[in-house]
Amino acid sequence: MGSDTGWCGRGRHPRRASEKTGDEQVAEDKGAENPKGRGYHHGRLKHALLAAARALLAEHGSAGFTLAEAAKRVGVTGAAPYRHFADRNALMAALAQEGFENFNESLDRAWQGGAPDPVTALRRTGAAYLAFVDSEPGLYKAMFGDSRFLTEAGPRNAAETAFEALERRVVAVLRHFHAPEQNARALAMQVWALSHGAANLLLAGHFCGNLAEAESVIQTGVASLVEGAVRQSLGVERLIR
Repeated sequence: MGSDTGWCGRGRHPRRASEKTGDEQVAEDKGAENPKGRGYHHGRLKHALLAAARALLAEHGSAGFTLAEAAKRVGVTGAAPYRHFADRNALMAALAQEGFENFNESLDRAWQGGAPDPVTALRRTGAAYLAFVDSEPGLYKAMFGDSRFLTEAGPRNAAETAFEALERRVVAVLRHFHAPEQNARALAMQVWALSHGAANLLLAGHFCGNLAEAESVIQTGVASLVEGAVRQSLGVERLIR
């Protein structure tokens, strides 16, 4: 079963009118930064290369481009990217950091301080998770494409911040049910693994672009994980060991 058709038996969902192809996005970035075609100012090239790499990742995946391809898409020489990035991994690390920072902001906004209650707030963050994946597939692939991209302090700290925020949210949910918190980290990892699995299926086309279906999988799965953790903390015998 190929990833282009997925389980629904149809091709990937058509591009929405609001979406841009990679070439359109990079052309827009270039036009905004270089309206008279005079070449990039220092720092502008870095931004354009990141935009090009983000688009290439969205189209081809984490192994689908080189620095030379990013340079070609921006319209500069193959040597130009090395003014800003030591190699392809450095570019990927910068994208991963940008991705996690934007991701953290999106989920923080959705959490809204846990109002009106942690369960409702956690559901909102699940929806925000998928909305981010759907709107920024290139960044998401950089974030999770290879852990080597997270070895530098910037992207590593941004990734750790994301997980620590999830762990705090899980603690809030457990407290809401008066359940012990000692297994919060393990539960947070389970929640993230489930969410990441649904996100990857969405990106691969298996939900046919149906965000509501993917969100339902996350919401149902997370509810089961939380309920199982609470029941276990109360000493209720598990059906499956």
